[in-house]
Formats: sequence, C-alpha cells, structure tokens
Amino acid sequence: MRRFGCFTTRWLGIITLTASSVFASDASVAQRLTQNDTQLPTLRSSSDVVSNEEIRLGQAWLRQFRAQVPQWQDAISHYYLDGLIARLAPYSQLGGLKAQTIMVDSPSLNAFAVPGGIIGVNAGLFAFAADEGAFASVLAHEMGHLSQRHYARGSARAEQNQLPAMAGMLAGLLLAASGAGDAGMAAAMSSQAAVMQDQLAYSRRFEEEADRVGLQTLADAGYDPEAMVRMFRDMLNMARLQGSTPPEFLLTHPITDNRLSDTQARAARLEVSHRRDNSLLYDMMRGRALLHIHANNPQDAVTRLKEEDPDPDAVRYLEALIMAENGQTDQALQAMDRLARQHPDFTALPASAAEVAFEARRYDDAISRSQQLLRLIPNYLPAQLIMAEAQLQRDPQAAFAQLRDITTQHPETPYAFDLLADAAGRSGHNGWGHLARAEYLQLTGRVDRGIQQLDIARDTAEQQGDDNLLGRIAQRREAFMDYREALDKF
Repeated sequence: MRRFGCFTTRWLGIITLTASSVFASDASVAQRLTQNDTQLPTLRSSSDVVSNEEIRLGQAWLRQFRAQVPQWQDAISHYYLDGLIARLAPYSQLGGLKAQTIMVDSPSLNAFAVPGGIIGVNAGLFAFAADEGAFASVLAHEMGHLSQRHYARGSARAEQNQLPAMAGMLAGLLLAASGAGDAGMAAAMSSQAAVMQDQLAYSRRFEEEADRVGLQTLADAGYDPEAMVRMFRDMLNMARLQGSTPPEFLLTHPITDNRLSDTQARAARLEVSHRRDNSLLYDMMRGRALLHIHANNPQDAVTRLKEEDPDPDAVRYLEALIMAENGQTDQALQAMDRLARQHPDFTALPASAAEVAFEARRYDDAISRSQQLLRLIPNYLPAQLIMAEAQLQRDPQAAFAQLRDITTQHPETPYAFDLLADAAGRSGHNGWGHLARAEYLQLTGRVDRGIQQLDIARDTAEQQGDDNLLGRIAQRREAFMDYREALDKF
C-alpha cells in the first residue's frame, strides 16, 4: 500500500560501544547517583536559552536531510508519532520550543534529535520497541537532549564559536546519514577539531542528563520509567549478539552496564500517578512499520508482531492491511470496519479504511469515508490528505481549495505542497501551482530551484493580474533567500 505522507552516524566519530563492565551493587549505584546528581549541569528550560539561530540552523539541516535521506511517508503513523510527542512535551522541559518530527525509511534501530526541536525516528524503532512505553522512552531521551541543548553545549569554546561548530557538526552528520560514511565523520571532526577533547568529556554527562530528564518525563506523562530500563537492556543484549555491528542508536548513545544500572536505580525512585495504557494503538502502528519493513514478505511482519504478545486486534489490523495489499479490498474493508466499531476512539482505523479504498481506486468511497471522519475530527491530517488526493481524481478545484487550507495549517509538510501543485495545475490556478512547487522544493532542500519557481509564479501572476498572489510571492521570496543563507552554512 502507498503510505501518505539510516541515520548512521557516530557522535563525532569518537564514541564507541563498551559493554564489559559488571553490574554494580545497589549501594555503589546509589552512591554514584548522588555524585552524578551534583556533577550534572543544572537543568534548564530551552525556552530561555535556545536561540533563533539554533532554530534556523535546525530548519536548514532538516531541509538538507529531506533532500538526501529517504523518508517513511506514512501519514497515519506520523500523526501517531506527533501525538505521542505532544503528550510527552509538557513534561519534557522543552518549554516553548515546538518539536518537529521526521520519519526515516530505514529498518535500523535509531532515533535522533537536532537543534531547533527536530526529532527523527527510524521505522526500525517501531519494529524494535515492544510496547509504547519502550518507544516513548527513546523519544523522552531525545527530548532530553533537546531541552538541555546538548549540541550547542558540546563546545566549551567562546559563545561566538558555538554555532559555527554546531553547523559544521550537523553538516557532517548529514553527510554520514546520506551515505558518505567516513567523509561525513571527517567533516564533522574537522569542523570541531578545537573542541574534540571537550566533547569526549561531555558525551557521557550528556547521555546521563538525557536519561535523567527522560525518566522524569516518562513518569510525569504516565509511563512506567522502568520502560527505559527494559529498552536499554534489550539494546545492550542486541549489541552483544551483533558484536562489531551494534544498533545505530548505540553508536551515538553508548549503553554500558553501569549506565543501565544507574537508569534502573533512578527509575525505581520515581512514582507514576496516572498510568497510561495505549498498547493497542501502538501495536497497530508497529504493525504498519513492520509491514513497511517486510514489504517483500508480509507474513514476516505478522510473525514479528506476534512475538511480543500484542493485542489480538492489532494482529487483525495488520492482517487487514495485508489483505488490501493482496487485492482483497472487500475483505480488508470489512475487517477494518469491524475493528472501527469495536474501537470507535481510534481514528487510525477509519483512516486506514479510507486509505485502503483510495489505494483500490475506489475514490468515491475514499472521499465518503474521509468526509465522515473529518466531520468528527475536522483537522485530522491523515484523513485530510487521503480525501484531497481522492478529490484530485474527481474534482481538482475542490482538491485545490482543501489543499490550500491544509498547507496553511501544516506549512512544513512537503507532500501536501506536492499535491497542491498538482491540484493547482489541474484546476487552472497556474500561478499558485508554481508557488506550491516552489514551497515543495525549498522544503526538500532545493532552494535555488524553488527561487526559480517563484520567478515563474511571479511572471504568471503578473500576466493574470493577481495582486494577492504577487504579494504572497514577494513575501515568500524574502523567506527563501533567508533559507538559502542558512543552507550555505552546510
């Protein structure tokens, strides 16, 4: 089924996995926790210290990332991810910094955070994390890195040198993520040659700090902090089995037995006042990720999902998705509809049914199902996108109007601008189509081509006498030039 909608770096190439230490006694762990609590930097709110330049660099990095690294385009799973981030955010010390997510098309276990509030998740994280608590623990840890500004604080040099160093490091990480490997590491390392030794000293403290903030975030958000302990233990076991090729996450977040013991001791000291249980919805999203990863052999996705004793309805959901991919549209829709009646609060179920109808080219059914869902939840993005693309096949003018609204609400969604450009072209709004294409290009790191499209849009608007469009183009040209200046740092 088409889904609407790999980060393989070492931390400056200088952190390696070490897992040879033995578990410490409870007394020694408690002593070490007391010492670490005094040694860790004072926790701070990012809303007070994150600069506009950091956000600007992060946004430029994200555009380059989109241009070079394949994304997992699945609006339903992405909406779930954003919802989980939103649930954790009030407890994460992010303050006023709004997190922005990207999903990477990679089966490898990994997640990452980038200055400016960007959180990336590989499809492989869904596949590895057995439950929502374990998955949320990784997100909470990454949010800890963001809230404590670990990229910017990674340099002990003068303040004026921190942002150039951060830009150089991000450039190296981007190169490595796009397959440049050692070349990316060399770029990152050369840009921070003067602060390498300082980075060595900080890396362990940063991980401890992110663990500390992440555990508290989990507990305050209603998740058992022991979930982070389970996740770390599973990762450590996986690393030992894989030997010289540990999970990608461990290359940037090394886990030792001592760190695991510290995390376990901290988790035991935390209380959860209002526990959450959203296992079914997570199991369904995990099923989507497994099916994407095992697209060539869908039964492997079912086998892997069943290994973790999921909710039976999650298995039925995954089997319905497989029916749809096998052309059994009626059976798939019947199964989806039964599940939706049993779980009326899960918007992912009727949205999945609308998606199945669309993929089967039952456009009227897809529109009807999307409309029904949007009457209940007007701004539910997965249903909006499914309906818009279905409308594109039936009524391009209606699709154009809807996509104008969607892109206004979600200005960082490249896929929506891609659809808008198509809808504008089909409905005779050529100037707006060129503007939408320009937005898509700049969001995916091709700002120079986007500026060229803006020029074409301006010429078209002048010919049509569209002053409203001309004003919008002038506004966006100024923003595009700023994007290009930020991209030049990479």
